[in-house]
Formats: sequence, C-alpha cells, structure tokens
Amino acid sequence: MANITAAMVKALREKTGAGMMDCKKALVEANGDEEKAIEILRKKGLSKAAKKADRNAAEGRVEIYITPDYKKGSIVEVNCETDFVAKTDEFVEFVSETVKVINTNDINDVESLNKAPFGEGTFEEELKVKIAKIGENIVVRRMATIKAPENGIVNGYIHAGGKVGVLVAAACDKPETCEAIKDTLRDIAMHIAAMKPQYLSPESVPADVIEKEKEIAKAQLLKEGKPENIIDKIIPGKIKKVFQEICATEQEYVKAENKETVAEALEKAAKKVGGSAKLVDFVRFEVGEGLVKNACSMADEVAAALK
Repeated sequence: MANITAAMVKALREKTGAGMMDCKKALVEANGDEEKAIEILRKKGLSKAAKKADRNAAEGRVEIYITPDYKKGSIVEVNCETDFVAKTDEFVEFVSETVKVINTNDINDVESLNKAPFGEGTFEEELKVKIAKIGENIVVRRMATIKAPENGIVNGYIHAGGKVGVLVAAACDKPETCEAIKDTLRDIAMHIAAMKPQYLSPESVPADVIEKEKEIAKAQLLKEGKPENIIDKIIPGKIKKVFQEICATEQEYVKAENKETVAEALEKAAKKVGGSAKLVDFVRFEVGEGLVKNACSMADEVAAALK
C-alpha cells in the first residue's frame, strides 16, 4: 500500500475542493494514484449531487462575456439555493468561467454545455463536483449569445452584483462609428437593466399584442364616454404610448438631458463622428424571473451553506 502523505492529501484537496478526509480515503482507495483518486471523488460527487437535484434553486447569478473585439457577447443565468452561496467567490468564478465556455464554443443549450470541456473533464462533471462541494443544488437555467452585424458592435452591463445582466447589439455604418458608440451602448444596456423593456422596437412587437392593446384602449375610451366616431383617431396615440413603455428604442433614455429616446441617444452618439447607428438586438436576464423562491432568512442561508 502506498504511503499517503499530508502533502498528497493537501494537493488533492486543492485540485478537487473535496474535504480532507474524503481526499485521504480516495487516495488510499486509489493506492496513491492522484488521477484515480480524482475520478473516485468525481463519482462520489455525482452521488452526492443527485440527492440535491430536486431542491429549489431560485437564487444565483447572471454573468456576461464579451469578446475583445466586441463582436460577440454571451449571457448565462446560473441558479443556486441561497443568496449566501451566490455571493461566494467560488460560485462567482464558476459562473464567470461557464459563460466564457458558452461564448468560446458557441453553445446555446444545456445539453451541449454539459458535454463541453471544462477544467479536467466535462462541464457536467465539474458541475456535479461543485454541487457536492458547495452543498447546494446548482442549475444552469438559461443562456444566450448575440453577434454583431458585419459593421456592428456588442456591449453589455451587469447590475446589482450579478442580479441583472444585459447584452445589446447595434449596427453601424462604419467601424469608426462602432468605436464611438461603445460607451453609449453600455449605458443603453444599463438603461435596459433598469427599465425592463419587453421588445426591441415597435416593429418587433407581435401583431396579437398590438391588437390586444387596441382592444384595451377602445374599452377604456368607451368607458370614458368618448364618441365611437373619434375613437379610431385616438387609438394610434394610445398605441404610441404603449410602445414608449415596452420598446427599448422608444423609451425615454434614463441618461438623457432633453427627453430623447434610446434610439435618438444612440444616433446622437454616432453623429459625433459623422456616422449612424441603430439597435438591432438585446437580451436581458434577471435572476429568478418567474421562479418561486424559498422564504429564507440570512440565518437559514448560513445554516444551509454550512451543511
């Protein structure tokens, strides 16, 4: 039997994050072979993680990654059970590495992500190890990647410690314009994080949504006693106001000095170098959107994290 030293145990623990006794037992079972010991720990990690798979994961973090040339951006939401864990350095780093893998490999679904290389194995293997080590269920809930047009740029913004993330893409008339609007595009991503538009522009609003808004507007006008013969003339103005609420390009820009829209603010930035630009896409993720969260106090979160 191989002599299992403290240095060997320490080295294995640093590589796997497993407990000291688990590392020692794995090394004994593997007769001192570190690679075999890692495999043993991974298998045990899979077993431990499976027990946590049905636990509610509605906290977590959103992270973005944008390529150095600002031509492609990816965003991911990774959920865990408590806000306490979501703020730990280990979880933050894991989510950051995850979105880089998504971006580098053009991954757009969890199944493909699970098979992707990650660390010393696949992402799925590493995820199971993280679940076993951290002690909470961890779920990659959703992801997206947007690419800039041929003459275009992508930028983004992370808000509130990873609670909200936004990616925005714009088309430009020339490369110089893309460079000129880079900071404004990030500010627009910040605007979208705060104002939560549902659609990019009036052209992107589904026809059934517009018809429903027209029905609502007509019902309101009839209730107000407006004559039916002028209702049809009023409704377009009502729909325009709806667009100003739900469309990113039509919203009043939060950093505007003269009540300009987001689209106008972007065009204004482009004109400074004699160019033109327009928004073409955006993605906004907010942690836990649509999920039922556990009612959990900070004391509960600490207790859960220590299990």
